[in-house]
Parts: sequence; C-alpha cells; structure tokens
Amino acid sequence: MSSLFLNDALEGASPGDRLVLSGLEAKHAVSVSRVRAGEAVLVGNGRGLLVECVVETARPTEVTLRAESVSSHDERQPVISLAQALAKGDRDERAVQMCTELGVSCIIPWQAKRSVSRWDAAKAAKGAQRWQTIAREATKQSLRAHVPTVKPLATTAMLASGSAEQRMLVLDPDAETALSSIQLDDRSIVLVVGPEGGIADEELRELTAANAERVRLGSQVLRTSSAGAAALAVLNVLTQEW
Repeated sequence: MSSLFLNDALEGASPGDRLVLSGLEAKHAVSVSRVRAGEAVLVGNGRGLLVECVVETARPTEVTLRAESVSSHDERQPVISLAQALAKGDRDERAVQMCTELGVSCIIPWQAKRSVSRWDAAKAAKGAQRWQTIAREATKQSLRAHVPTVKPLATTAMLASGSAEQRMLVLDPDAETALSSIQLDDRSIVLVVGPEGGIADEELRELTAANAERVRLGSQVLRTSSAGAAALAVLNVLTQEW
C-alpha cells in the first residue's frame, strides 16, 4: 500500500462494503495522489481503524472504494507526547511533521520563555489548528493508524503541573544522563523540546522541581526542528517500536 486517506466515519466497516471519499480528500486522492480505478489503497479513521480497499471509481469530487479487509490497531505503548516550543519561521511546524512520522501520539504547543514566536489568544487557536492539519497530512504520508492530537497552547507552569502523572523528559545538551541510557517503565512519556535559544534556567528549575528529568542526545546541539525527531528515534528503539 502506498497511499492512505482518511475518512472519519469508518466504524462498522466490513469487507465488501462500499466506502466513499469526498470533498478535499477525494480531490487530493485524484489530483495529487493520482489514484485510478483498480488500485489498492488504505483508508483510516485516524483512531486506529485501517481498511484495505480497491478503488472502483475516481473523480475529483468523489472516490468510491470496495473494502477488502479491516484491521484495528491499538495506540503505541507507552504513549509519547511532544511538548514543542514555539519557534520562528516554520521550524516548529517541521518538528510537528517529523515527529508525527516517527510515531508521537500527542503534541503540545509550548510558549517557552525564549520562544521568538508568540501566540496570543487568536493565534493560539489558529496555530493549534495549523499544527493539527500538519499532523493529519504527516499521518497519511507515513501510513499511520492514529492521527496525533494537538493540545491547546501550554505555559511552562502547565507543563510542570502535568508531570506527576507522566514521565517528563526534558532535552538539555548539558544534562548528565543520556537519553539512550534511561530505563523505561509503564508511565507515558512527555518529551520537552526547547526553542532556538534553549530552555531558560528558571524553566529548567521549574520543570525539574516537578520531577522532570533532564536528558541529552549527544555532544551536538540540534535545532528545535530536529531535536524531537532525533529523541523519538532513540525512544522508538528503547520501546522496541523499531
């Protein structure tokens, strides 16, 4: 299978059912992915359900498919969330894209002290929606069964308040502990990635006071756009996802 398309209304689908893609999803399938009658494609609901289908008709306004097989996929364990600091340009958006492809389950936009980009109330709603769209498209590109959820904009205090229920790993090039050396347990993980200028000392103190753990990737300092993806690659190995 080389193409995945999303249809939110797949619950109850069975082999032999006729399914329909319409609107922007149909237009993208025909105009961009160039699907044609007779091709095999995947259709998912973004919540773990995947249906292998054969295209019956393909028009820019509507694609009809015949379901061949249906499978259900659980979310990865442990669940890994990304707290990504806002960054200038499209660096934070590139982080969202790459981390989605690498299997992150949840994305939290973080207004860090040194974030050049600032979201006010109006920008926060639009920004989170933009990130959700990027995550949705990256899910399709990587043939994932689950679309990550993008949470509302968080402050450092909000991140710290949630660290009691989850294991929070803060990427810090000055940390003594290598990410590759940690021992995992049953707790879900929140991976915290700072902005271009790094995480401010007072933010590190606030997070570590709330039991967050500082970890490093290596001797190099990565951009905020790539640090989360590199850390996820390490966690994918540690969790035997890879």
